[in-house]
Formats: sequence, structure tokens, C-alpha cells
Amino acid sequence: MTELLTREMDALRRALGKDGDEIEVSMSRETAEWLAELLAARARGQSVLLTRGRSEVTPSEAADLLGMSRPQVRKLMDEGKLTFRKVGSHHRIRLGSIEEFLATERAQAEAGMEELARIQNELGLLE
Repeated sequence: MTELLTREMDALRRALGKDGDEIEVSMSRETAEWLAELLAARARGQSVLLTRGRSEVTPSEAADLLGMSRPQVRKLMDEGKLTFRKVGSHHRIRLGSIEEFLATERAQAEAGMEELARIQNELGLLE
């Protein structure tokens, strides 16, 4: 896969080196799907973090990924909701921990919305 990605990256850079506002480049379906996911995340206003193979981020980077302040991330770390390790005096948070936290938050939000819909139905607030 690395060889294919290298070829596609080279083709994209060559196309970007040409004049004009639009480019045309051919790429594999897998790369196009990955690029579409990246663009969709940005279109939703989400931050995208490229990690260069790292599986850990700083609390500031975690805050950007989670859309919250660094002190809020520290609070989640202190509560054990984000697993981390110390490297000297610095904290590193596993990306997997961030993904697990987001999945838990999504599940709780969905459960809350289902409960709210049930209560509204019971009270006859929805048609």
C-alpha cells in the first residue's frame, strides 16, 4: 500500500505544481474514499489532526480534537475518562482513548434523545 500512496502523492504534487485553480489527478478508490472522509470532516467543521504515526497527543491537541478547552481535557484525565501517560513532566493521551470517550459520549447522547422522545410521546407533545 505504501508504494501506491507514494505514487498517488507524487501525482497529486505534480498536478498541484501546475498553474490554474483546478487540477485533475487519478487515484485509487481507497485513497479517494479516505480523502472524501477527510473533506467531509472539515466540511462539518471538525478539526483534522495528522499524527505522523503517533498514537498519542498532547492535552492541547486532544482539546482541539474534542472541541473543548485544555482545562476541560485535564479534568477528563483527572476523572479517568481519558487515559494518559506521563513522559517526564508531560502528559500524552492515547488517540484510542479519545475515540472511546467520543463513542461513549455519542451513546449517552443517543440514549438521552431516545428518552426525551419517549417522554414527549407519553405527554402527547408530538403528533
